[in-house]
Amino acid sequence: MIPNQHLMTYTLNSGIKGTVDLSSKQVQEWIKAYRIGSKFVTVVGKQYFGLNPELVADFKVHNEYSEQREHISMIQPVIVMERKAVDLDPLVEAYSQYKTFIQVECKCGASYIEESPHKRTKWSCKECNNIVFLDRKKGMVDTNAGKAWYMTNKYYVERQSN
Repeated sequence: MIPNQHLMTYTLNSGIKGTVDLSSKQVQEWIKAYRIGSKFVTVVGKQYFGLNPELVADFKVHNEYSEQREHISMIQPVIVMERKAVDLDPLVEAYSQYKTFIQVECKCGASYIEESPHKRTKWSCKECNNIVFLDRKKGMVDTNAGKAWYMTNKYYVERQSN
């Protein structure tokens, strides 16, 4: 196993499972693509690899501490106890680097920013429990937390049928 390479296993909505070996940078790019729902294309070895996040039911990125990697670590033992708390795994950084925020504007008067694990097309207002919808035409807006997807029910929002 090449250093800074991580095995990612994924399951498509159809139930088909797959694996791909990604660098730390590619993992970060994949997580960003998954959160915003954009297609992910990269080079793995000498081949192009593409994955549509909308078709992925779930995924897991393994590192040297994952169960699936225990047989590899037998070749080059890693002593986990010596790892310092400040020396964070690059995957922890990758997961936390790309946060998805939602700007909610509800007809009840609520206006707030919420963090979501991924991009959504509808959300429930935490004040009145009414549904707010993603305004694709408005797209992302600037907020004090950074860029956020704009969701509202103050006016009609055109919805895509999937």
